Amino acid sequence: MSKGKVAIVTGGSRGIGYGIAQKLSEQGYRLAIFGTSDINRVKENIDKLKKYGQDVIYVQGSLSIAEDRDRLVDQVLDEFGRIDLLVNNAGVAPKVRMDILETTIESFDYVVDTNLKGTFFLTQRVANEMIKAVEKYEDYKPIIINISSMSAYTSSISRGEYCISKAGISMVTKLFADRLADYGINVYEIRPGIIATDMTSTVKDKYDALIEGGLTPIKRWGYPEDIAKAVWALCSGLLPYSTGEVINVDGGFHIRRL
Repeated sequence: MSKGKVAIVTGGSRGIGYGIAQKLSEQGYRLAIFGTSDINRVKENIDKLKKYGQDVIYVQGSLSIAEDRDRLVDQVLDEFGRIDLLVNNAGVAPKVRMDILETTIESFDYVVDTNLKGTFFLTQRVANEMIKAVEKYEDYKPIIINISSMSAYTSSISRGEYCISKAGISMVTKLFADRLADYGINVYEIRPGIIATDMTSTVKDKYDALIEGGLTPIKRWGYPEDIAKAVWALCSGLLPYSTGEVINVDGGFHIRRL
């Protein structure tokens, strides 16, 4: 078995997750990428991650399905024997945006089952594995990072289920940071702002105008590598006395301005 830290990145085959995976592989992490896409659709991206010389596995499954979550963790432990970092990045948006007075149960369940419920229970499983490993490995400092969104505190009445799911992730961060502190496991939250990905490509013109008009103090789109750099900053070991911390990577959107 090869040595080196191991990271799970959910939703790591494209977008923000892929940017994070690239950075971690570059920094020497062995990777387990979890996603819903068939391997043939993401093979090119997975192969690119291997150029840094680190081991990379891809596990196909849905975060909303308990059996898939367990299969992911089991496969990572079988392959690598340990988990040093969990990056909870995977998430879905509503298939159809609807006013909250019309939102369906089906849409709510689809979003919340993946973004919030799935993330909570994957974190629970991985946290228990990390606790077992704390006494097993010397100098073992596991970390959990949740990728939420500016939607955790920003109202968007045409996709309320998404906002609720991301607000819930903020509490998941607090809860696990509190519960795991005794084991030396730090938990953090990163809140991306307007990031250029497939998910935002359909509203590019809208946000181009808003950004130019001053929506964010830093007048540009964010990119996956901006989130990746924040993840690496948290993984660097330079914040050992911080847990439950929220890092906004949003061009300053969170600043209240007059």
